[in-house]
Parts: sequence; C-alpha cells; structure tokens
Amino acid sequence: MEFLESDHNTFLVFMSCIVALVAGFTGLSLTRDLSKKPLFQRQVSIALASVALGGGIWSMHFVAMLGLQLPILFYYDAAITLMSALTAILIVGAALVMLHFLERTPLLISLAGGVVGVGILGMHYIGMAGLEMCRASYTLSGLLTSSAVAIGLCILAFWVAYGGRTNRNIVIGTVCFAFAVVSVHFLAMAGTNFVAEPNLTEFGPTMSNEVLALGVVFSSFVLFGTFLWVSVTYLVARPVGDVTSPPVPEPTVPAPAPRPAPVAPALQIPCERDGAKVFISPEDVSLVRADGHYTQMYAGKDRLFCVWPITEATKRLRPAGFLQTHRSYLVNPSKVSRFERAKDKGLCIFESEELPSVPVSRSKLKTIQAALSV
Repeated sequence: MEFLESDHNTFLVFMSCIVALVAGFTGLSLTRDLSKKPLFQRQVSIALASVALGGGIWSMHFVAMLGLQLPILFYYDAAITLMSALTAILIVGAALVMLHFLERTPLLISLAGGVVGVGILGMHYIGMAGLEMCRASYTLSGLLTSSAVAIGLCILAFWVAYGGRTNRNIVIGTVCFAFAVVSVHFLAMAGTNFVAEPNLTEFGPTMSNEVLALGVVFSSFVLFGTFLWVSVTYLVARPVGDVTSPPVPEPTVPAPAPRPAPVAPALQIPCERDGAKVFISPEDVSLVRADGHYTQMYAGKDRLFCVWPITEATKRLRPAGFLQTHRSYLVNPSKVSRFERAKDKGLCIFESEELPSVPVSRSKLKTIQAALSV
C-alpha cells in the first residue's frame, strides 16, 4: 500500500487554533449565571452554548483540513460532513444539560468532560470518513493517544471552568478546551496516512474544498460574532466624573432627627408557575426538594420551581423554622403529621396524600426526632 505525502498550510493551522479558543470562550461564557435565569432562558443559553462549542469543534477541524495539502485532488461527502457537525453539537449539548439540570457533583463534572471528549473524537473521525478520492489509514498509537488526550484534557477543562464560575476559571478552562480540540486533531493527523481511492463512495453529494471553505467561513463568522456579543458582558462600565469643576463646599445644616430602624420585609420565596414568577410565603410550604442546582417547593397541592439551590433555601428557611432532614430535603415541621423510624433512618409523613414522604438521613435522625418531639 502506497501512502500519499501530506503537509499543512501554516496560516490555516494557526487560524484553527484561534477558532478553538473563540469557541471555548464563547460556549463556556454563555453558561454563566444560569441559575439566576428562568427555565426558558436557561434552555436557550444551553442550546447556544452547544452550537458554539460543538460548531467550534467542527469549524476548527475543517479549517485545519482546508490546510491539508495532498498531491491529488480530494473532495468531501456533504452528508457525512454535516453528520460530523451535528454529532459534535448534540454530544456537547448532552454534557451541558447534565451539568446544568442535574446535581453538579465531582463525578458528574468528570463524566460531562469525558462526554465532550468523546464528542470531539466522534466529530473528528466521522469528518475524516467523509473524504472522497482518498482514504485515511490510522495507526493504533494515533487512535489511543488522541483518545486519551481528548478525554483527559476535556475533563480538566470542565473541572477548571465549573470548579468555580469566575472569569479567571472560564479563561483557563477555555485554554484547556482549545488545547484539547487542537491536540486531538493534530495528534490524530500525525498518526494518519492517506491512500488514493479512484472511486467515489456516493453516500451523499460531493463538495470540493472551495464549497467547504464557504461553509467554514460562514460558521466561523457566526462563531466570531457570538464571541464579540458575549465579550461585551465582561466589560464593566466605569463612572466618569466631572474633573473640570472645582468641588463646592456643602452648606452646614442641622443634623436630621434619627429615623426609626426600617422593619425587615417578610421573607417571600420566588417561584415559577406556568412561566410566570410568583412569590409564596414560607408558611404555605410543606417541603422543599433539591432539583439539580434548583429546588421544588411543595405548597398545598402545587409543586413550584424555585431558582434557589438547596444550600440557599436552607440558609433562608432555617430561620423560619424549617428542618433539614436530608442533604436534598427541607420540611416545615408544622406540616408534618407523623414520623416513622426504620432502623437508623426515618420518614416524615404529611396529612395530604399528594405530598411525598421525606427521608430522614442517619446523621439527621436525632435532631429531627428532638425537633418533632418524638
């Protein structure tokens, strides 16, 4: 088997690295502060971040492929090329849904990073399968190295970016993500040889490098435009003072009479019902259950979505008399009808059959028994 000689255009290699950086920064920035947003806005932000990260992975790959130089003309299968882009977007989207709609544990962050690494690998090798008039031949070392780097660096990127949602962490996570995407591509290409194929496979319509370049230019334009839009959120407006006017001395006036201390407003819990924001009183709530990074409030027959995480709900509702029975549950003791103990655990049961029983963990058992006087 005779392998073709291959080389890369240095400028396009450099541009592919820039595309990977822009994609990582844009995607990770779009998912900032999602816990403060309503459900629909969170869904839209995750969809946009999936397109930015997944589409950026695809754009980086094909910007680099435009720089691939072979001694023969070669083409791309349009259907397989599109499939590679959709694969990256969907797999990245699945990882972001896990991170923002499930309880974010260290294991989940590692799993999401591994899923994104698999998405990068899947996009790369599906995209390479779309080559026409030549065929990629892989080495075992190239496959293993690119797979290890993809998964390892993506886990590191997500650990950094989601270990603390600060601007600094997002920037460092961006660099790790971009390094993962670029390393996977070029490590895999280093272990790839190309063989001339005289026949077309005819899976989908064939497109040349020129047609592919139009698609890559368009996707990169959208990506860079989104990058600029997101970057504006990092700019902090600074107040500009009037430095030309001299300071005017304030007239001496009698001190005002002391005012009575303001009365703190009663605590109200912000919730969502049918897409509208409502506020409910803690006295109306029977139990609180963790729901990923948010909570569900059970008030009467209603179950309402609340943007507070369970830690915030615990901090605010404990002074109102609520008891934490489990790391994922709070109960209003005035609503508990009876307590049942089962060995070293327990259950809080309510009068309404529509309310679920709340587990009491072993570490909370004595505290809850004492509070309920059982």
